[in-house]
Amino acid sequence: MTRAIGYIRVSTDKQADQGVSLEAQKVKIEAYAMLYDLEMVDYVIETGSAKDTHRDGLQEALGALTSGKAEALIVVKLDRLTRSVADLGRLVETYFQKHALLSVGEQIDTRSASGRLVLNVLASVSQWEREVIGERTSAAMQHMKAHGQYTGGKPPYGFQLINGQLIEHEAE
Repeated sequence: MTRAIGYIRVSTDKQADQGVSLEAQKVKIEAYAMLYDLEMVDYVIETGSAKDTHRDGLQEALGALTSGKAEALIVVKLDRLTRSVADLGRLVETYFQKHALLSVGEQIDTRSASGRLVLNVLASVSQWEREVIGERTSAAMQHMKAHGQYTGGKPPYGFQLINGQLIEHEAE
């Protein structure tokens, strides 16, 4: 039987205090563990952004893997673990070569070759999506600039911003 630690996270104190997300995540993890015959050794519950991996709760959960307390980490969705493709890649390289990453929502189980493939495909799709959004934003900004529209920041010398439009400023 695989020993697992559940990692549960919400982004804000309000969600933690007033929402049902923490309890809902725990219920889903418990059901998953029962279905796949996993022994839950602990749950780490955390409130905070997933902008990076420098979170006390996440480090505690990862520490349970490296100490041998658990062999797998279970999350309800990958975005509870991280929203960064780069961070996910580092976590996979550092922890999930030896230990299992299990995601209830995406049905990822890195104990199998198929599970590792799905994780890599999802990470690649996420990276592609982020890059496409960047390309679209850049193209839109170039279009706005080419048509004299304001794109942010201080108006260039010789222009002033009036109703969102750059207008020549004769005094400059």
